[in-house]
Amino acid sequence: MNDPIADMLTRIRNGQMRGKSTVSTPASKLRGWVLDVLADEGYIRGYEAAEENGHPAFEISLKYYEGTPVIREVKRVSKPGRRVYMGVNDIPVVRQGLGVSIVSTPKGVMSDASARANNVGGEVICTVF
Repeated sequence: MNDPIADMLTRIRNGQMRGKSTVSTPASKLRGWVLDVLADEGYIRGYEAAEENGHPAFEISLKYYEGTPVIREVKRVSKPGRRVYMGVNDIPVVRQGLGVSIVSTPKGVMSDASARANNVGGEVICTVF
């Protein structure tokens, strides 16, 4: 697997298209930090650590509103073949503020609004709407 974050986002997208209540993904620190931001912003119900075939994993509880998935679109911005770094003034506003960009900064992984509030830029991991 070349891009674990893209794999996790694809599992979430596929699970919501099928109407699943939970999906499983292998655990890592970066995945956990991205899931923390998604949970804080209200895009997933939450997640918990589990074990799958002797390996650590996350069970992600997906969120729906009146039967439709809360996450309408999720896009990977910075990829292994093309890393995307932006200063605090260049971090994109997703759908006029209705969505969120997840940014990896020197102060940790945070949403675009938190990065602007802390006046830090970094690697734009993905955008969620």
